[in-house]
Amino acid sequence: MEEEFEFGFNDDAQHSVERYEEMIRNQDQYFFDAQAFEYIIDNYIEKNDPIKALQVIEYAVNQHPYAAIFLIKQAQLLFFTNQIERAFNALEKAEMFEASEAEIYILRGNIYQSLDRYEEALENFEKALHLAETTDEILLQMAYVYQNMHDYENAIVYIKRSLEQNMENKDGLYELAFCYDILDKQEESIKFYQEYIDNDPYSYAAWYNLANSYHKLDFFEKAIDAYDYAILIKENFASAYYNKGNALVQLEKYTEAIAVYKQTFEYEPPNSETYCAIGECYEKLEEMDEARSYYKKSVKMDSKMADAWFGIGVTLNFEERFFESLHFYKKALELEEDNPDFWFAIADAYYKLGQIDESVFAYSKVLEYNPLDVEAWLDFSTVLYEQDKLLEASETIAEAIKNNPDAAELYYRMVAYLFALGQTNEALAYLETALVTDPDKHYILFEYLPQLQNNTLIIDVINKYIK
Repeated sequence: MEEEFEFGFNDDAQHSVERYEEMIRNQDQYFFDAQAFEYIIDNYIEKNDPIKALQVIEYAVNQHPYAAIFLIKQAQLLFFTNQIERAFNALEKAEMFEASEAEIYILRGNIYQSLDRYEEALENFEKALHLAETTDEILLQMAYVYQNMHDYENAIVYIKRSLEQNMENKDGLYELAFCYDILDKQEESIKFYQEYIDNDPYSYAAWYNLANSYHKLDFFEKAIDAYDYAILIKENFASAYYNKGNALVQLEKYTEAIAVYKQTFEYEPPNSETYCAIGECYEKLEEMDEARSYYKKSVKMDSKMADAWFGIGVTLNFEERFFESLHFYKKALELEEDNPDFWFAIADAYYKLGQIDESVFAYSKVLEYNPLDVEAWLDFSTVLYEQDKLLEASETIAEAIKNNPDAAELYYRMVAYLFALGQTNEALAYLETALVTDPDKHYILFEYLPQLQNNTLIIDVINKYIK
């Protein structure tokens, strides 16, 4: 027995859903017009129930076999449930009925993109471009494909085309910033956002991205001004406050930075990164109790926040609580075992505790992970020198010079060690190199070995280079 209920375009959507569910309960067949079916399908999609939505589509396709809309929705849901082959089949049928429907090619493009078949994705998006009334989103999709292909130049072209059609598209502005960033073209980025702001001075996203570009070029004052404009337009823009705080830190304006970081809490819940950043500011101000309390808040929120564990260690080290600091440095190291800064702090703490073997091992790890750390090479060689391992100290500096041939400090230190080893001619040769590299730093030599100030050979060589 088949009962017919027809629903017009203006019938209540909820009513359609109720009638459909009644039909299923009664194991009956009611008739619904296309609009009513769309309501019912969308209802299940909104409830995140793709299986029921697909069941509705089966009924819809049976009752309206030539309506491409249902085949497109079917393809969307099949794609969503990872039934790729069936999704392609549904789109093929839809194309037979309505080849001019842009949605077919957009969806097919998305499926190809998910399969990393980028050329086919682009072909389909290109077809959609010629058929769709509005194309800004399609152009943005094409930009994403180019990004996946690592062709950021083309991605920029398509994002700009998208933005020409829809200046309000914030996603486009952020994606553009990402591409300029990857290509390291901050100057171009700045030029674009300045022109964009001339056309749309109230775009907080454009001001924000402009600020980030200034920030990356170390124009911190300009960055802060641009963050301020973004905040003026969008008062609750937490990311802009946070990045402004970072810029203030770069200018060593720690007290101002703390105030700005704390403002983010008015607009988003506190998070471990911001607590850690505030801790670092207090640390720089040498307010160690405050610093420690914020670092602790950070690790309480996220126990994997290595920088905050490390920060606690730094505050204890400052108070000469070296043994305690080691515990927290090691917590940080457990999370990032290849972090040379953590190893450096550990090496220093062991040294201060008189545990020289452990210190030497830690220094070797610092230099394994960062052979460009001149300070670490100097400290490491000092530890060896103080253990009367003169030859090892000089060999360490030789290795350091190989890695850092432009660092004058290393040559001056080598002079000191070679004199201590009695290798006068080699010492003077290194002194010449040091003076050629940076004559102004010759005082380093006397800081390290004051007795060399009375050495006439050294004074004569220095006087040749110092006017």
